[in-house]
Amino acid sequence: MLKTKSVTSSLLRSNELSERVNKTLMLSSRQLGWNGILVEQCQSTSTSSFEWELPGISDHWFNLPLGRPGHLIQKRDNLKHESIVQKGDSIFVPAGQPSYWCGPERDEGDICCRLLICLKPELIELVAEASEIDTTKLEMVNCFCKQDLQLHNIAMLFLAELQSGSIMGRLYVESLTQVLVIHLLRYYSTVRQTVTSEKKSLNHTQLQQAIDYIHTYLDRDLSLGEIAEVVNISPTYFASLFKRAIGTSPHQYVIQQRVQEAKLLLSKTDLAIAEIALQVGFSSQSHLTQQFKRLTGVTPKQVRADALRI
Repeated sequence: MLKTKSVTSSLLRSNELSERVNKTLMLSSRQLGWNGILVEQCQSTSTSSFEWELPGISDHWFNLPLGRPGHLIQKRDNLKHESIVQKGDSIFVPAGQPSYWCGPERDEGDICCRLLICLKPELIELVAEASEIDTTKLEMVNCFCKQDLQLHNIAMLFLAELQSGSIMGRLYVESLTQVLVIHLLRYYSTVRQTVTSEKKSLNHTQLQQAIDYIHTYLDRDLSLGEIAEVVNISPTYFASLFKRAIGTSPHQYVIQQRVQEAKLLLSKTDLAIAEIALQVGFSSQSHLTQQFKRLTGVTPKQVRADALRI
């Protein structure tokens, strides 16, 4: 099991975090069914000084500032940490660790905006085990105001998906979560080795089974877990082995196949573009158009027009 500091107070649930720090909740993934991860955008226009004393949270959590720089103090282990927090900085608190925060008054009209990301410890364990890391010796490390642009970029992808209402689907969110977890293991834990395993690969039968399943259920909101279950491999390990075999992630492969199927239907049928989008697994015509143009350089309407001229 991953090591976390034991606390005598009861753990705070992750979905109570934004309420506890007295922020206005702008967006949340609570109702979107994201597996093992909670992402929330919060903001506050209050100019008063603040002081929060939080018990341990049941999940690992990130606090990522999105607005103007601000003064912040963190106290832990009888030590005081003080910094000007700005966009691109990360604040990470492992599960179970209590924390104390305070900040001074702010100028009128100074909006404090942040992204809170909570991760289930079980996700970290699964990735660590798939990467052949000894989880009994693995400990997550508290981090205060570390400039981490790679993490910020990952967080912005989550925010974009949150703003779109999860338009890209479960497979995209799960794949993005895997990237975040690996980043967390590499830079916010005691692990010092590369978090991958190069020893194994999917055999031909396993790869074909996975591909056949994807093509059979291309119109569904596929998840990483259900594809991996076909070949009886953990989702995290499967994602790594699939990318090694194909050269692209399961999510990108699914997008590519949906675009190819849409291209065929645009050329060979008179189905409406919106209907084709749903038939091949996209959430809407605009989603199809976005991905279609990204991969082919043209829009579905252009392909349909070319087919009609033949």
